[in-house]
Amino acid sequence: MTTPSVAVVILNWNGRALLEQFLPGVVQSKYDNLQLIVGDNASTDDSIDFVRKHYPNVKLIVNDHNYGFAEGYRKILQQVQADYYVLLNSDVEVPVNWIQPVIDLMETDPLIAVAQPKIKWQKDKSKFEYAGAAGGYLDLHGYPFCRGRLFDTVESDLGQYNDQKEVFWASGAALFIKSKQWKEIGGLDPDFFAHMEEIDLCWRLKNLGYKVVYCPEAEVYHVGGGTLDANNPYKAYLNFRNNLIIMQKNLPAGDAYFRIFIRMSLDFIAWFRFLLQGKTEFAWAINKAHYHFVIGIPKNAAKRAIRQIPFLQHTGQYPSSIVYAYFVKKIQYFTQLF
Repeated sequence: MTTPSVAVVILNWNGRALLEQFLPGVVQSKYDNLQLIVGDNASTDDSIDFVRKHYPNVKLIVNDHNYGFAEGYRKILQQVQADYYVLLNSDVEVPVNWIQPVIDLMETDPLIAVAQPKIKWQKDKSKFEYAGAAGGYLDLHGYPFCRGRLFDTVESDLGQYNDQKEVFWASGAALFIKSKQWKEIGGLDPDFFAHMEEIDLCWRLKNLGYKVVYCPEAEVYHVGGGTLDANNPYKAYLNFRNNLIIMQKNLPAGDAYFRIFIRMSLDFIAWFRFLLQGKTEFAWAINKAHYHFVIGIPKNAAKRAIRQIPFLQHTGQYPSSIVYAYFVKKIQYFTQLF
């Protein structure tokens, strides 16, 4: 039986230090039909020279501009031929046998389009990592969260999520996707630039009847915040704006604008909280996010999926408010939600 071909693609922008730290481990990955690629988003540091000098067996593809995460990957993957693409952040440490278990799981079902390994924190490997953990969920109002992470409460890995599981979304930190499905839906939406584009990708695939799964037999270790720090107002802007966009694009028509209205009202609470905390730059980020979402409604309406499955019928969707559960009911662990 032919071993499926896998391309691990690291998108880099001015990340020489991260490449120096983590690329050696990626190069040691064991898989029988593997190609390793660094896609560069027009770095201005010496990243490109570093890869050429120290890793001549790693293919280097260079974009002519910094296109961000979404469009950067789209342009790079147009030049890559493989059965599976693995989108791997440059700040992820991997063990040698991290690929095979995920591919084995994905090969069991033609409807599995996307998967992620267990993602733990590189600075404390006993804990899950914020952006991905043990697979992503989405609540009734479009808030993303993870098995192993609700808002700022991140769990230790005690084996509580060692089950293979269909989830709603997989983290872009270490995202496995069949190239056939990547091409079918056109990859990541370039208008996102960065943040939540992987949730949109997974939601579009789920609307077409495909599955997104979590594979606990493989694990990787993510530093997190390698591109934009968590305290960066621009990151807040992208998260608030993009979260509204994914709802408009992927919710059934009867649900979309009603749920978006509720979500924008909840965003106002966050806006007021930022003001009380003296974080006026974050309050302004929400204003800007809402403005750009509203003026972009006609453009994003044209991207709405042709076929849509009712929101509440998706596996990995929490049929209530994660905000209410966490802040009012004081539920801090995923296992308590269900």
